[in-house]
Amino acid sequence: MGDFLNPEHLLETFGYIGLFLIVFAESGLLIGFVLPGDTLLFTAGFFTTRTVGTDTRFNIVAVCVICVVAAVTGDQFGYVFGRKTGPALFRRPNSRIFKQKYIATSQQFFDDHGAKTIVLARFVPVVRTFAPIVAGAGRMHYATFVRYNIIGGLLWGAGLPVAGHYLGKVEFIAKRLELMVLILVVLTMGPVLFEFLRHRSKAKKAQAQAALLPQPTPADDDDTFAG
Repeated sequence: MGDFLNPEHLLETFGYIGLFLIVFAESGLLIGFVLPGDTLLFTAGFFTTRTVGTDTRFNIVAVCVICVVAAVTGDQFGYVFGRKTGPALFRRPNSRIFKQKYIATSQQFFDDHGAKTIVLARFVPVVRTFAPIVAGAGRMHYATFVRYNIIGGLLWGAGLPVAGHYLGKVEFIAKRLELMVLILVVLTMGPVLFEFLRHRSKAKKAQAQAALLPQPTPADDDDTFAG
């Protein structure tokens, strides 16, 4: 499982085809959230500055094009899937992989940010996978979705590889790829943790406020229905 989620191993083993398939799946398939996203794109950009395997070097233009196309088409697939499944998606039972909290978190992003969620979610693990599915299930206007999908796909699909490309030329960073990937994981998980803590805090406040409200007594109920 370690190699399966290791971006270096995935790129060295499957190359450009693996890069496309993983980014596509991570962008719009229900099980895609378990795959490396940000770290894979950053590492792919990093690999454009050095030889990979025996004699292969990734090309930064090819990496960016592949990632953008895979990200945009993956989100399009997720939107269509969500539109077809509709409300059934919100009734789907929890399993070892799928959790209703993933849908709830993505829905909260839409409540907070509206259509811009399609762009912002690109940089938030888990939400990135479920946002287009929720957009489809919620019947988001298709033209609006496509517009934000392309913007988000360009910013994320090209931005992270380009960052990896230029940072990979810095000797200090080039010798510490594992550390940089770990830092990136911590940074990208920050918004998820923040949203989780914020929602939990709001839920606790709502419970506390509800506990302070006067509770109806049996006598009140009798009066209500009297006469």
